[in-house]
Amino acid sequence: MLVLRATNIATSAVRHGFFGRTGGISTGIYDSLNCGPGSGDAREAVVENRRRVAAALGPDIALVTAGQIHGTQTITVARAWAIGETPADDPTFIPLGDAMATATPGIALGILTADCAPVLFADAHTGVIGAAHAGWKGVLGGVIESVLDAMEKLGANRSHIAATIGPCIGQRNYEVGAEFRDRFAVADSANARFFIDSDRADHFRFDLEAYVVHRLGAAGVPQIEALHACTYAREADFFSFRRNTHRKQPNYGRQISAIALLP
Repeated sequence: MLVLRATNIATSAVRHGFFGRTGGISTGIYDSLNCGPGSGDAREAVVENRRRVAAALGPDIALVTAGQIHGTQTITVARAWAIGETPADDPTFIPLGDAMATATPGIALGILTADCAPVLFADAHTGVIGAAHAGWKGVLGGVIESVLDAMEKLGANRSHIAATIGPCIGQRNYEVGAEFRDRFAVADSANARFFIDSDRADHFRFDLEAYVVHRLGAAGVPQIEALHACTYAREADFFSFRRNTHRKQPNYGRQISAIALLP
């Protein structure tokens, strides 16, 4: 099982891991630690893979993931839920969102990705953690700021928060069109520095990881670490939506990144 870990969010009270694609039971294009229930993989395989992830984080850890929609909504998590659960005691509860925050020990906040950037947050001083699915749309829209605000409402101090950016698609493999670059230019003309020319006319290569680092710093996060692991380039280690799309494969697996306060 491939698990990458950061130095800035690792403490005796916080357990985390950026899990790769190895160490599970899924087969075919989902080989092997596919943790995405919406991937088309066999449900029993996904459930077992997620059980292995929770066990790797520690005993008595409950892993939760949300329905990610490339938005900016942060869910404040006070209890764990099962895949697809709508609790009978709260029929309005729908865990949709692209970020989570909690101060409850024993709950692992999981982010599913296959090229987008997973970002894990921790304030070890106050015992508040967060996690965000940072695709280009969510980061541009403010998902980083959203999860930081939610952590502060739980008691976190922004000046103590550390954040790590996990495996995501690297700039060399992230070609985009002019209309994509224009969205960022409209938001801030300085965003041009996150794009370089591609081999094709009117195409560019976007540095998602560097842009996430920028947004974290601009939001006041003092401790930022980036793992510089490209999901597209490292096929043996990570799933990649773009790689599978280029190969005209019908679907793709999702790796998981998770963080938990130890009970």
